[in-house]
Amino acid sequence: MSGSTITLIFLVFAIISFICEKIPLGLTATIVAIGLNLTGILDVEATFKGYVNSNVILCVGMFVVGQALFETGMANKIGGIVTKFAKSEKILIIAIMVIVGVMSGFLSNTGTAAVLIPVVCGIADESGYSRSRLLMPLVFAAALGGNLSIIGAPGNLIGTNALQELGLQTRFFMYAPIGIPMLIAGILYFVFIGYRFLPEHNVGEAVASEQEDDFSDVPKWKQVASLTILILVILAMIFENQIGIAIHVSACIGACILVLLGVISEKDALKSIDLKVVLLFGGSLALATALETTGAGTLIADKIVGLLGTDPNPYILLFVIFLVTCVLTNFMSNKATTALMVPIAVSLANSLHADPRAVVIATVIAGSCAYATPIGMPANTMVVGLGGYSFKDYIKSGLPLIAVSFVLCMILLPILFPFYN
Repeated sequence: MSGSTITLIFLVFAIISFICEKIPLGLTATIVAIGLNLTGILDVEATFKGYVNSNVILCVGMFVVGQALFETGMANKIGGIVTKFAKSEKILIIAIMVIVGVMSGFLSNTGTAAVLIPVVCGIADESGYSRSRLLMPLVFAAALGGNLSIIGAPGNLIGTNALQELGLQTRFFMYAPIGIPMLIAGILYFVFIGYRFLPEHNVGEAVASEQEDDFSDVPKWKQVASLTILILVILAMIFENQIGIAIHVSACIGACILVLLGVISEKDALKSIDLKVVLLFGGSLALATALETTGAGTLIADKIVGLLGTDPNPYILLFVIFLVTCVLTNFMSNKATTALMVPIAVSLANSLHADPRAVVIATVIAGSCAYATPIGMPANTMVVGLGGYSFKDYIKSGLPLIAVSFVLCMILLPILFPFYN
């Protein structure tokens, strides 16, 4: 049996197991990772590399930084200030999505989600709204905002580079003509339709109410320190290139300082790290690696794109490229999916003697539409435990948002970037 076939079998197992959830998500991902090793698809290093991935380290660091905000009561204070202005759940969702979406256009969308997750949890606890109703719009807004510029999401630069190699001009806000309407449409979707699909899980509220009376005993300097460290971590992430410190390292430095200062104890810091997230991250990254290295991802793409024939209609080409990329990106990393699909999109556009910009931009944006699974993007995985989400929760809220994004792309791309000039 070939490596790609074995990988596809594990992919099918993972999808079925994730949907049924008879086995915990983290355990399913771990079984897949170990299975890929035992069958010889991945060596030991590749199997466990995902468990120390930079996004996992970012999560661990931000779990501690976020927990310090909760332990000191600072998250609830921030939540109290925000909820004075946001008088309803819908207004809160709009405010969160606008802030996260805009920030994600200029920072890493994963980093933006990581630093704002604890703040939004504080807002939820203080306002009385369920965390699960606010965290999902947050992470989806991070993905949508990543389409505002060429640096917002990991795969954006791949598309930019492909167009530059073809001699086409690119701009910093090249994706914005599509990204801005998508962000607005995503916000409107959650305000008018999507809020009905948001789950109501009472995770974290009980803990928050137990701690609420104790915050009066917390020294003010600890509250100030927890907020100051968070702000410094955000600034370090913004100026990552200038200071030469990676965002996950900045998160860990912030966590270490908080423990050294005694703002949060080592015991509470360790307790704040969600192992479910680490296991889900590590295992799913192993599967993504296998899809990429064995050619299973390419096989899926080639089979579906091959159905187009030798002379496909450009609109059908756009439709299929978007659809295939969307499916793959929900199980592979966004960057790997984009790297896989962009060359295919370019070659197909060239075969039609069409301007490749619409197809390449569609591929990049579809690569960010990882809303339908908890492993589709790092931010999705970060909130699994905090929101008490199941696999089905992502499908319910994410699939309609993918449909909204798809319709917008199919309408706007041919208008803004005509196939034939």
